[in-house]
Amino acid sequence: MSSREDETLAQAAVAALTWQLELTPKPGLPDPRDLDARVTRQDHRALRWSAKALIPGLAAMAACARRNGAPTPELRAELGAIGRSTEHSVQLAGGGHRGATWVLGLLVAAAALEPGARGRELAATAKRIAAHPDRRAPRRPSRGSSVSAKYGAAGARGEARAGFPHVRRALDVLARARSAGTPEPYARLDALLTVMSTLQDTELLYSAGPHGLRHVQSGARAVLDAGGTTTEAGREALTALDTDLQDRGWKPRGSGSLLAGALFADAL
Repeated sequence: MSSREDETLAQAAVAALTWQLELTPKPGLPDPRDLDARVTRQDHRALRWSAKALIPGLAAMAACARRNGAPTPELRAELGAIGRSTEHSVQLAGGGHRGATWVLGLLVAAAALEPGARGRELAATAKRIAAHPDRRAPRRPSRGSSVSAKYGAAGARGEARAGFPHVRRALDVLARARSAGTPEPYARLDALLTVMSTLQDTELLYSAGPHGLRHVQSGARAVLDAGGTTTEAGREALTALDTDLQDRGWKPRGSGSLLAGALFADAL
């Protein structure tokens, strides 16, 4: 793999993140409606701009994986260092995308490590990378790790070490929806809601507690149980969930990041 291919992987990952940002209506998450009303308090245009700041870091992660050639502890430590530097660059560009940096970074590294890997194989390679501890990580606990310890949630680290089960679930939903002739935006929304219906989102646990997390999961399941976003009943349930989360200020960001990961894996 060449440096040009590393750049291509990085651009594909940011394209997937942009597709996730463009999807609407996403309950509680930034989408194109924020160009008119900043109900999520994070301008959609600014998020699209800052997403571009991920490209150099993701390309560096791909190059690092290619150079190491195996999912070693050394690779994990290097990826962690690049990821922290990338998060700093994104903050300077406007912020956002912390969860996506972790998800897409591991998947891009996996794609560089195993160029032929697709879908579940890609997630399995990412799992082997994430199995190693980040020896250079700061010793102070993060908000996500603190919430994970408090509530016993898997969190972003647990999701990766389990081989991204929610990325795999989203990929399965996309495949079934397309086979049934579902238009792409609805397929992606159903994939997002599938993730949201079971993910132990540490961001939600932090802001809303276990009751709030269960409330969001139940709302997502209600849309799917009503037939999904292609049905009138499903769209009504989606609108109700969206309004509810916007009013409460609850943001299931983890689900958005994992959908971006699934769209990247799917695009390969």
